[in-house]
Amino acid sequence: MLRPLFTRCGGAFGATASQAARPLLSSWQTTQRCYSVKPEAASASQPQDIDPSKLVVKHNSHPGSLKKPEDLIFGRNFTDHMLTIEWNKETGWLAPHIVPYQNLSLDPATCVFHYAFECFEGMKAYKDKAGKIRLFRPDKNMERFNKSAARIALPTFAPTALTELIATFAKLESRFIPDARGYSLYLRPTMIGTQKTLGVGPPGSALLYVIASPVGPYYPTGFKAVSLEATDYAVRAWPGGVGDKKLGANYAPCIVPQREAMSRGFQQNLWLFGDEEYVTEVGTMNFFVAIKNKETGQKELITAPLDGTILEGVTRDSVLALAHEKLAAEGWKIEERKYTMKELDEAANEGRLIEAFGAGTAAIVSPVRAISWRGKLVHCGLKDHEESGELTMRVKGWMEARQYGDDEHEWSYVC
Repeated sequence: MLRPLFTRCGGAFGATASQAARPLLSSWQTTQRCYSVKPEAASASQPQDIDPSKLVVKHNSHPGSLKKPEDLIFGRNFTDHMLTIEWNKETGWLAPHIVPYQNLSLDPATCVFHYAFECFEGMKAYKDKAGKIRLFRPDKNMERFNKSAARIALPTFAPTALTELIATFAKLESRFIPDARGYSLYLRPTMIGTQKTLGVGPPGSALLYVIASPVGPYYPTGFKAVSLEATDYAVRAWPGGVGDKKLGANYAPCIVPQREAMSRGFQQNLWLFGDEEYVTEVGTMNFFVAIKNKETGQKELITAPLDGTILEGVTRDSVLALAHEKLAAEGWKIEERKYTMKELDEAANEGRLIEAFGAGTAAIVSPVRAISWRGKLVHCGLKDHEESGELTMRVKGWMEARQYGDDEHEWSYVC
């Protein structure tokens, strides 16, 4: 039986009976999480890890035709094959297979349908000028994938083994990547609980599979700045929850608030949290703002901290690393801290809000024009004729240089 391992922490909640009886702290800023799930949670029951040497490949005898690059729509078209690896609690991970893309056959009582035993990743494979296929920081995706799986009692795995298999799969499907800048192969590793049961407990079997979708530039005609609606009536994540994990269950509840924002003329919503109205994320992306410090005039790049409510985005981490490497030398201050919508409004009113952008795998960076908040528009530094600020464009260029291998770096994994 799989049992998540938990670690007890001290601090605000203490360990004594009298301390345990105290009410939880009401301020989000001071709340501590008493338990944290370790990525090894399910691994104790795995007698056999993923073994790339046992890979079995069955080629699709009816390969699909390639779409024109300009006709590609994100997540709508898929490649000829899929990678599958089954797991059960008695044996562990079985031999991996690459098979023709096909439907899954699951019993109606399969636990993924009833209790949301599902997690996934989003990553891309790129084709460089020499025709080589590259993954971008797959170690970060595998680390997060394991954390997500462990949190919902699904099995974990050796990150290097799955990376090797995904690289093999990406090379097999490389014909789907157009030979032009901005195009890539979006990879979707997914894990689901497959045990047939209505009992609530750790799944006794699971399926890990990877599918791929060829995609073009997120903004095919160039950057298009979006406008946001600040959302305070619904919450994306909360302290002690699973907002920092990439679980399918996190995403469906976000659709209605997004549609509400779109019905009022905004492309996406900006998630606020608590009475203080802390800025957290934008839609399904991490969020960055560039402002000038009120006292010193120093330029600051700010994003919310990883406090258990923020998804540990690979793009987020990359933007921060690049900023420390390149912007700090120019006098910028790079910060991961809590900040409020009121603070952004004040900076905008005083002409100190330089830029704002979302960051994620699909778009890399997405420039923001304005935020609707309390019946007013908070303008985010762009002139009417501008679709992106200088900093946002620089970050995009830095990221693409490493993704496509123009800037040789350890982040780029050559398949």
